[in-house]
Amino acid sequence: MWRILAAFALIGSASAQDYPSRPVHIVVPYTPGTGADILARLVGAKLSERWKTAVITDNRPGATGNIGAELVAKSPPDGYAVLFAATSFAVNPALTRTPYDPQKSFAPVALVATSSLAVLVNPEVPARSLREFIALAKAQPGKLHYGSPGSGGVQHLAMELIKLDAGIDIVHVPYKGLGGALSDTVAGHVQATVSALQSAAPHVQSGRLRMLAVLSAGRAAAFPGVPTLREQGLPDLEIDTWYAAFVPAGTPAAVIQRLNAGINDSLNDSSVRTILEKQGMTPTGGDPARLEQLLKKELARWARVVNASGIKAD
Repeated sequence: MWRILAAFALIGSASAQDYPSRPVHIVVPYTPGTGADILARLVGAKLSERWKTAVITDNRPGATGNIGAELVAKSPPDGYAVLFAATSFAVNPALTRTPYDPQKSFAPVALVATSSLAVLVNPEVPARSLREFIALAKAQPGKLHYGSPGSGGVQHLAMELIKLDAGIDIVHVPYKGLGGALSDTVAGHVQATVSALQSAAPHVQSGRLRMLAVLSAGRAAAFPGVPTLREQGLPDLEIDTWYAAFVPAGTPAAVIQRLNAGINDSLNDSSVRTILEKQGMTPTGGDPARLEQLLKKELARWARVVNASGIKAD
């Protein structure tokens, strides 16, 4: 028996050393043009140059990312199917029964990038900071409304987390996408919304929306005058949209290391960094342990929010 096991170990070691010897598929469980898709295509092109092997972006949207994630979870653990997931990967298990376990079914590879979110209000709202908005909401419980691109999305959950930690009662109004939530906040039909910086920027710059806070750890370079949640009395809150790479559980450590090194090198390329920064993304990188810690924290956080708020997915 030990000879058989030793033989398999040698085969696995050889395959890891030869990796990649055939095309690698980056599975994006969302539609083309989304943050994860942009990252997969940029990073994939650099990996292809580095490895002299085809790296193919394979969009498998549906079920808020669960279809593509399940496909990778059930793929052979050899590094030829890589999942590029976003924040919804950590949110979905709190909202529904997923056909995989985000921790047991996958091995982390790298945190690829983050994108900042912001709290925005209609300029007619008498609040020029998040502190003032919280005070306004406490004075009028259940009277203010905020829009989101849909129930169970990161924008919805981010505002629910703020509500939970700040102890305020404002009413959620779900839309069929970010455009509706932003346009109705501009029109004053709802008083507030949460949006990615790059989507909100034109409305803020034109004065049609007021930005009260950025949800990331530090201030945004594009809006240096807008304070963070931490600076406004919510020290435990830091909310980013994040994008990360995973492979099926059981993938050899040498393969994971080769993927991790390739992704990190790609993110250090000046052309990639320039494109991502124009998209409002911050290249991140780091070792697999960094992503493992983030995922653990995010799973616990969003489970707490969903359980406390009774949120249901669309």
